[in-house]
Amino acid sequence: MSPFDVTDALSLAARHGLHLSADDVTVNEAGLDYRVVLASDDTGRRWVLRIPRRSDVSAKTADELRILDLVGPVLAEDGIAVPRWEIHEPDLIAYRALPGAPGLTLNDAGEPVWHMDPADPRYARRLGRLLARLHSIDAERADAVGVEVRSPDRTRRAWRDDITRVHDAFTVAPALAGAWAEWLDDDSCWPDHTVMTHGEIYPAHVLLDEDGAVTGVLDWTTARVDDPARDFVIQYGAAGEEMLRVTLAAYVDAGGRVHDGLAAQVEHLWNAAPVGYALFALITEKESDLATAAAMLDPQDRPCSR
Repeated sequence: MSPFDVTDALSLAARHGLHLSADDVTVNEAGLDYRVVLASDDTGRRWVLRIPRRSDVSAKTADELRILDLVGPVLAEDGIAVPRWEIHEPDLIAYRALPGAPGLTLNDAGEPVWHMDPADPRYARRLGRLLARLHSIDAERADAVGVEVRSPDRTRRAWRDDITRVHDAFTVAPALAGAWAEWLDDDSCWPDHTVMTHGEIYPAHVLLDEDGAVTGVLDWTTARVDDPARDFVIQYGAAGEEMLRVTLAAYVDAGGRVHDGLAAQVEHLWNAAPVGYALFALITEKESDLATAAAMLDPQDRPCSR
């Protein structure tokens, strides 16, 4: 589906028995793994079509479905919805649209369009309460239904392995490499427990009503039991240290557990974001992705040494 044509998405849905109108179709290109199309059926009901960008994405959908079954009832206790898939095929996932609208979308030029202020203290507090509810799902409960579980030791080892893989494939600026090495060796930052996390919880994946209340959470592709800090990272990057403190305060008030090094770990994870993008580029093998990763890893923009 490249170049993308909306009629291709509607035809794909029709082949799976879902007939949608070409009127009032919107496309969300924000996701790295899925293109998202919203369209209406003949009753006016809105549907979400998730169309995978790569075959490796489709291989993970069974895991995501288990995650939705796990987190859905827990978040529903706070009136927050997650998708309920009605079509689940390798080339298409479809479900009825959830209430609310995402806080962040992309325009036709691929530029971010904010529909809320990530530095609004009200959003920060709502996010903190949402994360406290999600993180109340412990490793044992997730493991029992087949969700990936990473212990604190495995979380740290995974980062060490990922950084090594990136070093092997790209030129990494010495200052960045040194900072990562110090982080990996700093016991004070790393968690003493892991919890059920979303992994990419930010306004593009958070649905809000007209008053700013959270109504739903989308795209659970990267969810697993892991370091709780990973769910605060994008809030820190978008809104800064002060709003991170507001989010954490609300998190604690709602029952979230915070270890002493959590705030520092959030900052370290934000600074390690180039690692995640580099691993993504190694999967897609697109020259543009590899070039972007190389520039992130080395300000002098040396070529990838794959």
